[in-house]
This record gives sequence, C-alpha cells and structure tokens, in this order.
Amino acid sequence: MAKTATKSAKKPAAKAARPGAKPAAEAAAESAAKVAKPATKVSAKKAAKTKAKPAKKPALTLSMLKPSVNNMSVRVFARAAGLDHSETDVWGLTRSPEYMARNPAHLTPMIEDKGLPRGVLWESCAIMQYLANKHGLEKLYPKAPAKRAMIDSAMFYLIGTLYPYVARATYPALNFPQYPGEVGHSDAHPDKKSEAQKAAIEAIAEPLEVFHSFFRNGKPFIGGKDPSIADIRLAATLEFLAVIDYALPQWTKDYMAAIEKKLGKAYAEPAGDVRGYIAYVRSQANA
Repeated sequence: MAKTATKSAKKPAAKAARPGAKPAAEAAAESAAKVAKPATKVSAKKAAKTKAKPAKKPALTLSMLKPSVNNMSVRVFARAAGLDHSETDVWGLTRSPEYMARNPAHLTPMIEDKGLPRGVLWESCAIMQYLANKHGLEKLYPKAPAKRAMIDSAMFYLIGTLYPYVARATYPALNFPQYPGEVGHSDAHPDKKSEAQKAAIEAIAEPLEVFHSFFRNGKPFIGGKDPSIADIRLAATLEFLAVIDYALPQWTKDYMAAIEKKLGKAYAEPAGDVRGYIAYVRSQANA
C-alpha cells in the first residue's frame, strides 16, 4: 500500500501552460467558431441560391372573358382537372393586332400550349378534348370509344342546336352582339326581332328534353356517375338562361346543383363571374 502511494506521489503534476498560450476556454471558443464559420457560409450560399431561383411559370395560359359561358366551360374544366394554368382577361383586346396575330379568329377561350402545332387553340369543346387527351383525364373524357362517342355527340348537339337557340334568346338581354345573318343583327323592326327571340326561347325546350331523356337516360350526369366535359359545357350554357328568367325544368335545376356540388369551387368560382354579370345586366335593365 505504502509503495503504491509513493509512486503516485512521485508522478509529475500536469504540465504548466506555455507562456503566451491562450486560456483553455478561449481556445475552445475559437475552435468552435472556426468549425461553425464554414457551415454558416454554406447555409448563406444555399439560401441565396434558393432566393435567386425564378418562380415557375404555369404550364398553360388561358385567355378568357369572364361573363362568357363558353369561357366558363374551360375555366371550370381547368380547375376540375387540377391543371397548372394562368388566366388572362382579354376583355376589349381580342381585336388587337397582338391577339389577332396569334388568333386570327379573335375568339375566346384560347389556350397557349407548346405542344400545339400553331401554339394556340380556341373553341371550348376542342380545348377540353385536347387537354383531357394530353393529360389522360379519363374521368372527364372517357377513352372507351362508345362512351366517348356519347360525350362527343352531346357536345356537338349542344353547340350545333341548343346553343344557337340560347344565343338568340339571351344575347339581346346580355347586350352581346348577334351573329351576321340573324334577325337580331339586322335593321329589322324591333317587333320582328322580338318575335325571333320568342321563337328561339320556345325552341329551347326540345333539346333540353333530349339531354334529359337520351343523353342522361336516368344517370346523374351525361358522363355517368361523374360529370364529363359535356356536362360542364351543358351546365355552363344553362347559366345564361337566368338573364331572361327562363322557366327551367326541375331536372335541370337539380342537375346544375349536383354538378356544382360535385365540382365545388372549380365550378362555383367561374360561375360566380357569369352570375355577377347577369345580375349587373338585370340591374341596369331595371334602373
């Protein structure tokens, strides 16, 4: 025991600090700072790099007019499909040289997309068909030939038969210009124009019944259990009839409500613009 104790006692004490050496606490702090410094530089560089990165542009550009149901169709579709897109309101600009250089038909809605041969595409049904095909949106536009044929037939029947009646019935009240060759566009007596408008209003009932009994045929929508691009186009078209207080059949009211419920904001937001314009027109007429 004594021997071990003696050896321990003879063990030299810890070496004294060299003259001019920094205290241990200060040296440790400096060492930590040296390690931390490069990390701070890296973080700052990384943050600067992230900040400098430009915002990603939407993949799709849509030129549109808010009061139009043709435009509303594509606006609803783009939202319902979840497509990354931006909207440009071209009210009063469709006849400008810049617009007509891209779109000599001066029509809306119009999309700009790199995949298109001429870079642009107009006509609401063609736009929805193209985008549904490009992005594989079978829920909105089925690929099965027979199902797709019914969707196409419903849309073409709408734009070829129903919509012209709706346009003749509602455009005078909406203050939209009528098409050349139409009585409403001519210098005919106001009574003749009123007769033509009344005839168009009366003609609407037949195609509406065709959509109900043939295209829907007991299904919630033309597309089946979910709305298709034909349903979007039909529901949007029916929105215009509010401007003339058209007595819509109950099934159309239920149908439109069901589409809005199913699509939510995707339908409600663009529809709100159309409804707002109709409310404004009516308030001006009653003033």
